[in-house]
Amino acid sequence: MKMSEHEITFRMATRADVPLILDFIKGLAAYEKMSDEVVATESLLTEWLFDKQAAEVLIGEYEHEAVGFALFFYSFSTFLGKAGIYLEDLYVLPEHRGKKFGKKFIQRLAQITVERDCGRLEWCCLDWNEPSIAFYLAMGAEQMNDWTTYRLSGERLQQLGQ
Repeated sequence: MKMSEHEITFRMATRADVPLILDFIKGLAAYEKMSDEVVATESLLTEWLFDKQAAEVLIGEYEHEAVGFALFFYSFSTFLGKAGIYLEDLYVLPEHRGKKFGKKFIQRLAQITVERDCGRLEWCCLDWNEPSIAFYLAMGAEQMNDWTTYRLSGERLQQLGQ
């Protein structure tokens, strides 16, 4: 089968997909050499994705098999005066890479961004992940070198939040 013949379809995740989503998260964490940092559980994902609706998950399927996911949520740009979409995670199973599914995920997310009248689609990438960086740049994404991400979490967040 030629690469151009690989058809991926997309659907929004449902509660029934929570075990699958957690498996994808664990696969992504293994790829990023961060498996020991995954504390997500099916219960937490159900609560935050479906009860609180804090994020959405796009599932990609090929030949009726789930092959990847994209987890995203709204951000907001005060300069644009409108929401944007922030892509937290994009993951395609290793055996399905090279079929342009990653590009199809980004294209579908761009469509969602436009359909919802959002001002931009953004994400972060680990500095060492050269294949992904090359992939994003080839699609026309702009690397934001003048911005640095900061984070409060764990004990420091708890201390500050008291």
